[in-house]
Amino acid sequence: MAPSLQISIPTTSTGEEGGKPYTLYHVQLALPIRTHETRKRYSDFTSLHDSLVSQTGAAPPASLPPKSWLRRTVDNPALTEQRRRGLEAYARAIVDAQDARWRSSTVWRHFLGLPQDDKQHKIMQAKDSVVDPAAWLDLHRDVKSQLNDARQLLKKRDAAATAQEQHAISANAKAALVRAATGLARLDDALSKTQKKTKDDDDGGWAQSSHLGEGEIRRRRDMIGLARAETEFLESNLKSLVVKPQGSMLSATSAAATASDSDKRALWGDAPAARSSRRVLGGPAQETDRTRELDNQGVLQLQKQVMGEQEQDVLAIGQAVTRMKQMGIMINEELVIQNEMLSMMDQDVDRVQGKIDIAKKRIKKIN
Repeated sequence: MAPSLQISIPTTSTGEEGGKPYTLYHVQLALPIRTHETRKRYSDFTSLHDSLVSQTGAAPPASLPPKSWLRRTVDNPALTEQRRRGLEAYARAIVDAQDARWRSSTVWRHFLGLPQDDKQHKIMQAKDSVVDPAAWLDLHRDVKSQLNDARQLLKKRDAAATAQEQHAISANAKAALVRAATGLARLDDALSKTQKKTKDDDDGGWAQSSHLGEGEIRRRRDMIGLARAETEFLESNLKSLVVKPQGSMLSATSAAATASDSDKRALWGDAPAARSSRRVLGGPAQETDRTRELDNQGVLQLQKQVMGEQEQDVLAIGQAVTRMKQMGIMINEELVIQNEMLSMMDQDVDRVQGKIDIAKKRIKKIN
């Protein structure tokens, strides 16, 4: 993990699953080029702690805040704030620790949604997702979390007052949907490999504890189908919400740009045929409705006001260019992740090709 990484849990929110509310903690990461946010439950932190202890062989430098069996954070703001501070101290202790084994583990990076630094770690993680049903469920839970984040962002975008806020929230929602779609592809691929491995081992007569039954495989297929349908629904809502403000702004701009007959008469006069087509240099400026009732000082103030409005327009254009730059950076990051996934696929193909070559050699020996 980069030394410049800063982690915090500034706010919390409330989610609902099966009619039961729960508290979500907003984990924010200040990366070198952008800020990343993910939302986790207290149970996600306990699972992270157990996985870190299991993988590294030692407990993190700080302990988790204790679980309360008699009180709930949903209806207790004081307990929510106390637990938020405890979880923030727990995460910061891992980031600031001299020993880097906790923050460099695959469990920690997967918890924060960060890409792995070592490609071999990614390959091992892909293998574990095939043979370990618990890792598959963890990844599915992360996908559902990304979809929930996208749904909440779309609600905020619909209530946003300015176009700048709408574009920024749309970009965050799009990023969450991209991460969810990538996770669904991994889930589908892992389940296919697990089903094939189970079938092959059953044909050979060897049984393993990591195999899934046909009923469980069908249930997980249904879970993927529901998550994919929800992803497509949110993507369609995102596209419709993007088109609507743009259409309204375009119509308003067109209406403002259309000159009325009265404006034309005021500009050219009642007899446009008598108007001279030649430009008179040094002649007095034509009066308008805004300047006709003003003296020299008023005209000067009006000119300053118009210049201020032009400066505001230039600032708005600069902000739009900055947003486009940020979107370009996000697209570049997504392309880097896709290239890494393609590299993983190439390595998997090479590994499978090697196994096929070994099998062919064995078949030749048998023949």
